[in-house]
Amino acid sequence: MVTLSKIYTRTGDAGTTRLSDNSEVRKTDLRVEAYGHVDEANSAVGLAVALGGLPERVVEMLALVRNELFDVGADISNPLDPDPKWPPLRIEQSSIDRLEAYCDELQEDLPVLRSFILPGGNPAGAQLHVARTIARRAERAAWRCAEEHGMDGDGGVNSLAIMYLNRLSDLLFIMSRAANGTEHEVLWVPGTDREKPTR
Repeated sequence: MVTLSKIYTRTGDAGTTRLSDNSEVRKTDLRVEAYGHVDEANSAVGLAVALGGLPERVVEMLALVRNELFDVGADISNPLDPDPKWPPLRIEQSSIDRLEAYCDELQEDLPVLRSFILPGGNPAGAQLHVARTIARRAERAAWRCAEEHGMDGDGGVNSLAIMYLNRLSDLLFIMSRAANGTEHEVLWVPGTDREKPTR
């Protein structure tokens, strides 16, 4: 369990920080950037919930997601070790399967889309779109981290943590539709008011 008896420590004032395995890295390290984006995504989800007005089932799902995003951050913060002293906290396939099940459950009551949706809607639904785009950014940062440190090998990144972020962004998109209702969705019209091509 984490104990936070003092919030400021001054240990990061020289531009370094410690990862979950206690190794010291620069705060500009791609691993730090990736889990920082995960933290931002979690904050964006928290704001969507705080705004109120979300369907109760979506709030239930997000309660688990908000906790699990801390697990994702902890996972990315912990370089893979083939022989750890103790079992590290890692994202497992079951967490991804659960996100996919959430997607399927919410999708059942939604009409098929014929175009992309313009972000917006009610405050909570619009905020879910913001959270979705931050989750996508976190995923891209995690991929850059994996390109630098490797994946699923010694010192690398757990591929399941990155996969989780991909599925989460899909789920947040579906949740935004469930939150906003589909009768007032504004669809993207490619080219808007441009003259249509003749051929």
